[in-house]
Amino acid sequence: MVEKAVEDGAVKSGARLVPGRQRAGGKAKGQMRNGRSDSWTAKKEGIFFATLAQTCNASEAAREAGVCRASAYRRKAIDPAFAERWEDALAEGYGEIELMLMRAALFGHESEETVRDGEGVVKTHKVTRKQDVGVAVRLLMAHRDTVAAIRKARMDRAAAGVVEDDGAVRQRVHAALDVAHARLRGGG
Repeated sequence: MVEKAVEDGAVKSGARLVPGRQRAGGKAKGQMRNGRSDSWTAKKEGIFFATLAQTCNASEAAREAGVCRASAYRRKAIDPAFAERWEDALAEGYGEIELMLMRAALFGHESEETVRDGEGVVKTHKVTRKQDVGVAVRLLMAHRDTVAAIRKARMDRAAAGVVEDDGAVRQRVHAALDVAHARLRGGG
């Protein structure tokens, strides 16, 4: 059946066939169909979790990965491994926001203002330091209870003797260091 469809040109070049079901005459029949362009792949999942860790925003993460936000929440509800990765990404992103707030509270951010005369000559150059953390505080407030529950569950698992093995912890630390080094090299 698939070969005939390919011969007839019904399948687009490079399309991925996936199993599906078709209802006809009151019976469900098996069929092969083209995969959806917004279906989950390992690459899209990686992009989703990386963006979720950076932004703590599931809508933005879904948009970046090219998948439907509702399908992300659906997968979270039915797939425990996906839900755990979601929690890990959210906890990581929350930690980043905490660190960013700490940096902002300690150092603020600088802005430069240059005033020029009519001929383009610099008259004054002023550097000001500001501390604007309103958005980060709102994000912290939005996720505070969720991350507190995640942290409590992890502490409970650790107290019960359910801990990650050293290799997994070491791998996560190295991955986090790689991300930090890439940000430093990229200036971000």
